[in-house]
Amino acid sequence: MPADDTADRYPRPAPGPVRRGWGFLGAIPGAPALAGAPGGADTPEERAHAGADARAGHPAGLALRGRAAGAAVRRPAATRRGGGRSGASGRQRGGGPRRFYERMRRAWDRPLTAYYLILGSGLLITVLGLVMVYSASMIYALQLSLPATYFFRKQFLAVVLGTGLLLLASRMPIKLNRALSYPLLVGTVFLMVLVQVPGIGRSVNGNQNWIYLGGPFQLQPSEFGKLALILWGADLLARKQDKRLLTQWKHLLVPFVPVALMLLGLIMLGGDMGTAIILSAILFGLLWLAGAPTRLFAGVLAVAGLIGFALIKTSENRLSRFACIGAIDLGPEGECWQAVHGIYALASGGWFGSGLGASVEKWGQLPEPHTDFIFAITGEELGLAGTLSVLALFAALGYAGIRVAGRTEDPFVRYAAGGVTTWVTVQAVINIGAVLGLLPIAGVPLPLFSYGGSALLPTMFAIGLLIAFAREDPAAKAALAMRRPGVRWKTMRRRVKKRPSGER
Repeated sequence: MPADDTADRYPRPAPGPVRRGWGFLGAIPGAPALAGAPGGADTPEERAHAGADARAGHPAGLALRGRAAGAAVRRPAATRRGGGRSGASGRQRGGGPRRFYERMRRAWDRPLTAYYLILGSGLLITVLGLVMVYSASMIYALQLSLPATYFFRKQFLAVVLGTGLLLLASRMPIKLNRALSYPLLVGTVFLMVLVQVPGIGRSVNGNQNWIYLGGPFQLQPSEFGKLALILWGADLLARKQDKRLLTQWKHLLVPFVPVALMLLGLIMLGGDMGTAIILSAILFGLLWLAGAPTRLFAGVLAVAGLIGFALIKTSENRLSRFACIGAIDLGPEGECWQAVHGIYALASGGWFGSGLGASVEKWGQLPEPHTDFIFAITGEELGLAGTLSVLALFAALGYAGIRVAGRTEDPFVRYAAGGVTTWVTVQAVINIGAVLGLLPIAGVPLPLFSYGGSALLPTMFAIGLLIAFAREDPAAKAALAMRRPGVRWKTMRRRVKKRPSGER
């Protein structure tokens, strides 16, 4: 049959803009011919073949994943009818929660999940803490006749130094960490002894635990004692586990527990009960990871509880802090002033807070707004949404640390990662619990969040250790190697199958 007759029998619709699929692709000179696109067939023969293909259900030219006009011919009849579409939507709705759960489970099981959680949550907590330190400390700085950015600049300098320590720790090999554990412990003990020397140590808020470095800078050696105990204890327990000695009580306790008690004694000489509680938690956490028997663990915990009770009972200041748990009244002499005003700050924040910088309690009503009670100012200015965000970040950091400790085969990594996770999570719980009125005020800062360079530097180094441990996982190593440009390009080039020259 002549091509012109075919074209007359099956006339082509008038050219017009194609508003679905590939738009005006047919009108572009040199573009591939599409069935039903204007300008797609220039000769009567081409129009005839295009019409025949369209009737047969095969669009002319490139299929382009069903976006051509002829692709609609291949759709099932049930899809074109309303009932088929509603049935498909019902199936999607039914499988939606299960599909979402499977996707989330696969995402959590990826090799680099812990790596990204530690890096991301640590960075976000530090940056948000830097913002809140500036907001919470400006009024206090002005009251001391200092610039409004005084505490912010010191904290920013500490963050810069801590970032360097974090990067250094994240790249240090595990053998070097183990080699540095003993010098770090000896140096920390030496500095903690110097704290008790008159003329060198300084007292802040009744606690003798600071060393004056000159100018506006001070150092609190007990903060570095936490990191020293974790690294030294992890190396000691790992070596004993390699020799199968941890099944014996004397090897499990000696010399780990006596050294920890020595650090606790030096801390308690300065009167810092909060740091002593955190150090005790680290001790118990490492013993738990080492597989200490329940009766031994309960015995050590009972002895520590008796010592703590005696220390609290003999101090009116510590006893009054326990009396302020859940208090809603200031007390006859205002002994619960800080606890009650912390609750006031959280209550006035509402859902989304009064706005960044708009806190009222920081105008002299709430003591320590930029250190121990910075979480209360966060709740007042950022509301419940802000406080829940901070809690979620700490929860993610704790989960990632537990995952690193649970999936490694290296005993040193397991003990060190578990000790760092215990340190950060317990200190966060103690600080936030005191602000909420659920725990006594222990005077410990919120990790990575509160003002204080002495607390920030060792904590950021510990986060760097967790990052390094997460990178040492064999699956994480393989995933990171795949992300290198050369390796990824070669791998992708091997995976891509050769296609015909005319197919996209």
